Amino acid sequence: MRLLDLCVLFGALILSWLLIFGEPPSTWFMISRGVVILPLWGIVFSAFQLYRPWRGTSLWVEVRVTTWALFSMLTAIVLMEMALSDIPRHLLGAWISTSWLGLVSYRVGLRLFLRWVRRKGYNQRKIVIAGAGRLGEKVVRQLNTASWTGMDTIAFFDDRHRTDPELGESLMGIPVLGDLDAMAEYVEEENVDQVWIALPLRAEHRMKEVIHSLRFSTVDLRFVPDIFGFDLLNHSISEVVGIPVVNLSATPMDGLNRIVKAIEDRIVAAMILVIISPLLLAIATTIKITSPGPVLFRQKRHGWDGRIIEVWKFRSMHLHKEEPGQVTQASATDDRITPFGRFLRRTSLDELPQFINVLQGRMSVVGPRPHAVVHNDYYKEQVDRYMLRHKVKPGITGWAQVNGWRGETETLEKMRRRIEHDLYYIENWSLWFDIKIILLSVLRGFVNKNAY
Repeated sequence: MRLLDLCVLFGALILSWLLIFGEPPSTWFMISRGVVILPLWGIVFSAFQLYRPWRGTSLWVEVRVTTWALFSMLTAIVLMEMALSDIPRHLLGAWISTSWLGLVSYRVGLRLFLRWVRRKGYNQRKIVIAGAGRLGEKVVRQLNTASWTGMDTIAFFDDRHRTDPELGESLMGIPVLGDLDAMAEYVEEENVDQVWIALPLRAEHRMKEVIHSLRFSTVDLRFVPDIFGFDLLNHSISEVVGIPVVNLSATPMDGLNRIVKAIEDRIVAAMILVIISPLLLAIATTIKITSPGPVLFRQKRHGWDGRIIEVWKFRSMHLHKEEPGQVTQASATDDRITPFGRFLRRTSLDELPQFINVLQGRMSVVGPRPHAVVHNDYYKEQVDRYMLRHKVKPGITGWAQVNGWRGETETLEKMRRRIEHDLYYIENWSLWFDIKIILLSVLRGFVNKNAY
């Protein structure tokens, strides 16, 4: 793949030159470009771990990593070429497009070829699982849903083989062949490729014995931590100062993701504010004419990491006072809402000033809707994992809203459903997911029967 990548990069440069100038580039040009491309390719593609084993990883992940690696390398090259000013800009554009198409196309082709080969029974990895409990069953279930990986589970071994009659001689159609002490011999006889240890965390001593019994074998050992009983959010495995760490709950807005999200928010918010500025002025004028009081309603709410932020909305209610520490949710028959305010709330136009909050960095265009502080204090005791929704910035629209979970939450079940959607968004965040939610917000409209 290293050789293929270099062939694609240089081949794309030659092809782009031919398409634009109608003749091949000079030898000197290719040598001078090679001096720039080779070291950057070696550094950047290795930094993105583009040549690690991809078996078990989805094609989309490989394409995404490849795209970012290529983009990073070519950004550096473009900046250098612009400084040298000795290469046409349209040639750079053609080279970038052709390189991406070539790198992605052959990776997709390779994946499709490997899937075909594995369906024929070749290029398989024989796997034995140590532990036929709940965790071992989950491992097999997951592997069975990804047959394209070519990972074939051929046997279980479990210490309960003879003592627990409920275990039986097979699990999910895979034989349970004996206790853990019998596994080492079987691994050698059957030329097993990998042993996955799927024992409970409390079985630390037994794990050490299993590893010791396989000390003379060259089989790959994999440990599956029993963390699936926890409520996880963006769980992953990382390394901190050389210590392997399992992240049980983490924000997706870290590193490059944080930069991408910030750029997305600023660009989208700035564009929308420019477009809707006449509408903002018209709404502000109407509010001022139809009811006494300020144009904007400002409220303290929880933002990213639970920090207090001030959220802006167009005022839609008559001026009123509430008891300290109490915020009453608006209802369908709420007489505090002005006639024009009811229109604003029904059409979600009262939320438009929050695009200014996005430019201020307090909010995002897409994210969990911010709740009043007193509501958070109440619901965090009532709804499990409620405060995890603050792992990202609150948004103007979100996955819960485009699926109908907006407006008054007069029952705990409604709030639970909203939180489920919020946490699904955080767990599955991507730039494309944000774009999908924005498009759904536009296509499904801002008018909603639950908005009042």
